Amino acid sequence: MEIRIFGLADDSIVDGPGVRYTVFVQGCPHHCPGCHNPASHDFAGGTLMDTDGIIRKIGENPLLDGVTLSGGEPMCQPEACRTIADAAHAKHLNVWCYTGFTLDALLKENNPARMALLHSIDVLVDGRFVQEQKSLSLLYSGSSNQRLIDVPKTLAAGEITLWTPPVW
Repeated sequence: MEIRIFGLADDSIVDGPGVRYTVFVQGCPHHCPGCHNPASHDFAGGTLMDTDGIIRKIGENPLLDGVTLSGGEPMCQPEACRTIADAAHAKHLNVWCYTGFTLDALLKENNPARMALLHSIDVLVDGRFVQEQKSLSLLYSGSSNQRLIDVPKTLAAGEITLWTPPVW
């Protein structure tokens, strides 16, 4: 399946816990002021790739703890992102996703492709980046309005359950 990407990072340590393979998708409707990837906004930009190639690259790194879908906006390419997320789970990797949409808005919209992607995500970092709420002290998010949501627990409980980092 084709996916339009802005870039790939095969050893990120800032897009979730541990060593991560981060897929930065191309195309974003939010255009948040202060976005750290403004070149990823154009839906016609970036590079077309096959998800099989990305999945193969993920499998080549035995040090990975997880895969992160970022952007751009992953929810604008939900089928391709779900293919990558499902392959990551098959390799016993966790999946994080950054989205400018809130989980509440995604659930209300109830788009089948986006809902299927949600069910393949372990942690959703939701909400637009808000420059006025930017903080470098936040763990895995850029602005204080963004939530780190434990998606499986949230969907099971029917209410937002925030992700908590493991205690070492």
